Amino acid sequence: MTTPAPSPPVPDAKLEARARLLILFMLVLVASSVLFVLFARGAFDATQKLVLMADDSEGVVIGMDLTFSGFPIGRVQRIELAETGKVRIVIDVAQKDAHWLRTSSVFTLVRGVVGSPNIRAYTGLLDDPALPDGAVRTVLQGDLSAELPKVIASTRELIENLNSLTGPSGAVGSTLNHLQTLTARLNGPGGVLTAKLGNEQDAKKIITTLDRTNSLLARLDGLAAKTDTQVFGDKGVLPETRATMVQLNALLGDARESLKKVDTVLQDAQAISSNARGATADLGVLRADVDASLRKIDGLVNEINRKWPFARNTDIQLP
Repeated sequence: MTTPAPSPPVPDAKLEARARLLILFMLVLVASSVLFVLFARGAFDATQKLVLMADDSEGVVIGMDLTFSGFPIGRVQRIELAETGKVRIVIDVAQKDAHWLRTSSVFTLVRGVVGSPNIRAYTGLLDDPALPDGAVRTVLQGDLSAELPKVIASTRELIENLNSLTGPSGAVGSTLNHLQTLTARLNGPGGVLTAKLGNEQDAKKIITTLDRTNSLLARLDGLAAKTDTQVFGDKGVLPETRATMVQLNALLGDARESLKKVDTVLQDAQAISSNARGATADLGVLRADVDASLRKIDGLVNEINRKWPFARNTDIQLP
């Protein structure tokens, strides 16, 4: 006797509905996420085209950002080869950010040593006309990795030059040796003189000469003080000479008066020729007075000659 086959289980309507709702919710969630990502990346924003011409597209990929001052303002949409053999990089720039691009803007494609290349825009004058839609511009390319060997070679050459300069036979080493020698001379007995003259003997001669000069100047100062005292002091030559000159002026005045008297007597003698004997007697007396005055003047002149040390001709001659 055969056993009847079991009947298939009856599906639960509620469970099936829940599964369908869960699948629908997942689909809506995925679609919302996709739409959010597209909206966040500006897929629904109005854009304008920008074509950059480059020599090669190494490292450039679709979706790469075009940055301005570090902020993305566009994205690479297509890369194609032009008829001239250059590479056309088509970039979509959001219109809300397109005002940063001007006709004077410069575009660069820089490849770093590490990481992917970067496309950057630089605008110096924001007052220039705006860059039109579909503009074609040449991109300036720079490869740091290509310059790295040159930098390394230059650095190696610089290090070799520094080693040659700082070595024992180099310019810096010789300068340091000379500086050390100069410092030793400056710290020596002669100081700066030894460093200047090159040896200590010449420096000692200079110091000895200076000492003798100072001694001579001290003696000259003493001699000048003594001369000042002897000449201009209270008992010096100059005050005595001044007093003698006063006396001489007085004697000369007396002699002048005596000569006037002589002239008067001579006139009287000529007028009174009859009384010649009396006039002759008067002339003898006046002659004696004049001789006495001349002897006094001669004594004063001798005194001045004795005390007058500064005249070129020490003798005073009367007319």
